[in-house]
Amino acid sequence: MTDLLQHLRTLEAELHHPGVACSGERLAQLLHPQFHEVGRSGRRYDRDTVIAHLAQARGPTALAAQDYVLQALGPDCALLCYQSLHREGDGTQTALRASIWRRTPQGWQLFYHQGTAVPR
Repeated sequence: MTDLLQHLRTLEAELHHPGVACSGERLAQLLHPQFHEVGRSGRRYDRDTVIAHLAQARGPTALAAQDYVLQALGPDCALLCYQSLHREGDGTQTALRASIWRRTPQGWQLFYHQGTAVPR
């Protein structure tokens, strides 16, 4: 399980650095065709919206992640939870994040992601 935790952390980190380490083509590989997300704002996003937004991002985001926990949901499905810290001009925003990754013939793909804001 330790190897899988490290592998999924690495994949998740690619999504934190769009436009530089993660091209639109790579995003399409990482996000499952049925991917959807509930963002830190509480808004829902579909795969195409997320790819379009992240593909035009320039430079890495000022985001740090910590406290990763992995839970197997089945032989080809895993839940990765962690805390993110997004540094902005007016302070740091913290969120609890949960990602469901599924192993497919194309490799591990992100199926669902949710960010929950932590009050300051």
